[in-house]
This record gives sequence, structure tokens and C-alpha cells, in this order.
Amino acid sequence: MKRLRWQLITIFLAGLVVGILLLSDSSTGPIQVFESHPTTGGIYREGLVGEIQRLNPLLAWYNDVDDDICRLIFSGLVKDDTRGNPQGDLAIDWGISLDGTIYNFAINPDALWHDGQPVTADDVIFTYELLKQGQGYIPDDLINFWNNVQINHVDQRTVQFVLQEAFSPFLDYLTVGILPRHIYGSMSFSEMVDSKINIQPIGSGPFRLKELVQNNGKITGVTIENNSAYYGRKAYLDEIQFTYYSDSGLAYQAYQQGLIDGISYVSDDVLRQVLSDEGMNLYTARRPVMSMVFFNLDNRSVEFLQSKQIRNALMSGLNRERILSRILAGQAIISNSPILYGNWAYTSEVAVPQYNSEKAIEMLVKEGFILASEQERVRTKEITSVDGNTERKALSFTLVYPDDDLHRQVAEQIQRDWGNINVLLNLEAVSYDDLINHILPDRQYEAALVDLNLSEVPDPDPYPFWDQTQISSGQNYTQWNNRTISQYLETARVETDRAERARLYKNFQILFMEELPALPLYTPVYNYPVSQKVSGISIGPIYRPKDRYMNVTDWYMVARSSVVE
Repeated sequence: MKRLRWQLITIFLAGLVVGILLLSDSSTGPIQVFESHPTTGGIYREGLVGEIQRLNPLLAWYNDVDDDICRLIFSGLVKDDTRGNPQGDLAIDWGISLDGTIYNFAINPDALWHDGQPVTADDVIFTYELLKQGQGYIPDDLINFWNNVQINHVDQRTVQFVLQEAFSPFLDYLTVGILPRHIYGSMSFSEMVDSKINIQPIGSGPFRLKELVQNNGKITGVTIENNSAYYGRKAYLDEIQFTYYSDSGLAYQAYQQGLIDGISYVSDDVLRQVLSDEGMNLYTARRPVMSMVFFNLDNRSVEFLQSKQIRNALMSGLNRERILSRILAGQAIISNSPILYGNWAYTSEVAVPQYNSEKAIEMLVKEGFILASEQERVRTKEITSVDGNTERKALSFTLVYPDDDLHRQVAEQIQRDWGNINVLLNLEAVSYDDLINHILPDRQYEAALVDLNLSEVPDPDPYPFWDQTQISSGQNYTQWNNRTISQYLETARVETDRAERARLYKNFQILFMEELPALPLYTPVYNYPVSQKVSGISIGPIYRPKDRYMNVTDWYMVARSSVVE
């Protein structure tokens, strides 16, 4: 507090002196004030952690460094803003039928491929029809989705999509980079996979390929340059030069040697150095992953978990802040909703149980779980069976978790916190594959520590995880059976009015945090360090690492000054 007060006094005195000088110098005429403006020029150099494979948006799903460059070279029909709202990209306008099943898109007449050819409806249709053939290279659920969509050519500037039923998140499926039919049109998908064209990309985005950098026959870098014919806002940067590194440590060494200006990925072992580097700005964004504790609400061996009071007590007895500070070193954000923070559907208007072990104990006692004697360490409740016999049921259950060091530490901290309120939590480490492919789908668990990956599509659409219809064979692994919630989710995914969808999702979040079929823990963050020489960077919540380039046309390294009258 003393330091703050002295700072305030210093600022006040400095302002007083400047004011006196201005008044005393008024006789010399008006004072010129200079304003800085970004202008075209400059070469930004970034280290990508990984290896190049193919610069083709249909083949980049599983390689982030390919996806990064494709984001700058290619354009989709739509793109998302920082809150996940769809915005026009190649499409300058679109219309939706009243029943929500037909979408017509008008393509920007100024959109050109990097070789000067116009972008047409044929290119869009070709890309999505090709996507349907991408087994092994494109996620299966995406291929299945597009196989149920009919695509029609209206005219050279208009394309139509016909859905089998209304689906509000559809716009978010249109961010895929469009390929030029006149380049790839003679190839099947398998032929395209092995084509040399994949390292000679022609797109329609704000940057175009300039050259590949090779060393001993291996591609070690890629340079892209400003596309002067871009239909959208032109970039300030003249070029972006990418160099590939096998890990963050080598990339940071390259930065220290003045070879690059930014790093695509920072591992934990390098982060401390980056944070202390005064020449770098560290941009942090929420990643599309949410860690949660799932409860199996239909497991008869732990019927007490069906009580929302018990689940609320467990939430109150959990110190999530301690998990963030001691285990995650602050590299995460507390989750207070089943919808990702920063998304257009997220609301902060929910009642979130705060850490309070005394309150948690009170809630457990109200539910009949007490310490039967001074010697007891685990709470029990007297249960009367159908035949009239009584027994004491222990407040004890097992948490399965992915078998790695991070999840082990988180699970052990949860175990300690609940042990402090006399709940016995047993831990069981399982392989990630076993958890995802067997334990959760078969509903063979009591509680599970899971990471929900909500990447790719910014539309929240919580339906798959929480709707009644998904209990038996879908992804509603908690088996939460709430008809009111299901009505909200089912209506929201066919409603085309965004404000109404936001209202429905707000209601969903309020009820979710009241009943807590699962406990939201945290969402990790993505760190992007860039030299202070680069200005104009702004990063919102991301759904894939390439989203750090969302406002890349605003980045600049050269500025001019002008006099403000």
C-alpha cells in the first residue's frame, strides 16, 4: 500500500510540473502532438514447434503447424470472432430458410485465388465433396456430418446447403479452408494426399506462399508474403517467415540469438524463462479444454451421488484455487460453467459453490452422513434395507483418472480436499485410451477425472454431453436425466435466433450449476510469446492454435507519425 501511495504522489507531482510548464510556455505558440499510425512493412519471423507435412487445409487436421500456415493462406466461407460468433469470410452474405434447413451463401465477387482466378461456387462444392472422402485424414464425425448435407450450385457466386433437419451450429462447420477446383479438380482424395501441390499451395487468404526454405533436402522453413489482391482488409506485414524447431527450448534459443520474433508453442520448462524475458510480450488465451469430475448418477453402488446436495457439498469441499496455484502454476482458469469462458453463450450469472469446508460438512450432515464415533475417519449414514435390516453406508467412492503425472497430482489433491471433510476417495489410474473407449462409454465407473476437448467448433452445443437422448448410447456419460435441461438443449440447437439461443443456454448453465452432475474444475491456457517489436496483436479465446492469427491483418512492425491539430 505504501508503494502505491508514493506512486500516486509521484504521478500527481509530475502532472503538476507538466501543467506549470505548459502554462508558462503558452506564449511560444501551439504545442505539436504526434500520433503514431501502423503502416505497411516489416517481416515477422516465427518459430513453429513441429514439422511441415502438407499445406492443405483438408490434410492439416492433425498437424497444428500445417494448420497455422493454412489459416493464413486459405479462406473459408465464414470465420469466427473472438467470442465464437460466425462472420463472413469468402461469403459476403447468407440467408437461412424459415425451417432452418436451407442455407444460401453469396461469395465475394472480389475474391481471387493467388494465381488470379476467381473464387466460385464450384470451388466450395468441390472442397466439401472432397472432404467427404477423407477417411483417415479428417475426423470421422466431420465426414459423417457432411455426408448428410446436400450441396447445390445456384450460380457461380451462390452456393446452397440443404440439411436433413435444422441444426443451429451449422455455420461453424463452414470455416474449412476452400481449395481451388482448377488446381485439385482432376485428383481423387488419395491422389491429393501424395501430391507435390501440397507444398505449393494456392489459396485466397491474406498471405500467399513466397518460398520454401530447405536445408540438405529437408524443408526447414516457409515464407509467405502479403497478398496485395486480397479481397478483405490488407495486412500491414510484408512477410511472415516461419522456421521449424523440434521443441520449445530450441525455438527460445533461436529467439535469444535474434533469429525469430515469436514462438508458436511454449512448454512448461521454457515458460519461466519467457515470463522473465523483458523483450517479449506473452499473450495468453483460454484453450478449448475443460477438466471436470464426472459422476455416474446411475451407478447403484454409489447411490448417494444421485443427491444434488451431496454433489454440492463435494464442490464446496474442493479447493480449485489450490489446484491452479500448486499443480498448474497458474496456467489455467477456474471453470464456473459447462460452457467455455469467453464464448458468446457463456454467462457469469450463475451461483457457483465456493470453497468452504465447514459448509460442505454441514451439507453432508444434513444428508445424514456423520462421523459415528470419535474414532471414525469416514462419514457414514444409517441405511435401512427392504427386509428391515440396518447398516451404515460409508461416503466412499472411486475416482478413475488418466495415468499421467498431471492428472495424478490433480486427483491426489482432490483426494486430500475431500479427505478433509471425511469423504474417502479411492484413486485408480487408467490409460487414456481405456478411459475414452471403454470406461466412459460403458458407464463402468463411479467418478472420473476427464478433459473435455471442445475444439474445432466454437458453437457450444452442449447437447451431446447432457441431453437425455444421449444417456444410453451417446456421450452423456454422467447419465444425467433432466427433462427441463434436455428441452433447453434440444430447442437451442434448432433455434436460429442467436439471442434466444443465448437465453436458453443461460438457463441451462444456471440449472447445471445448481445440480452439478459434474464438477467443472479448470480450463488450461495457451501462451504465445512475441517480441515487443510486433504491435497490434490481440488474442481472444482460441479453439485451435491457429486462432492466434485471428487479427493478423492488424499486426504491424512499422509505424508513421502525424501531427494532431
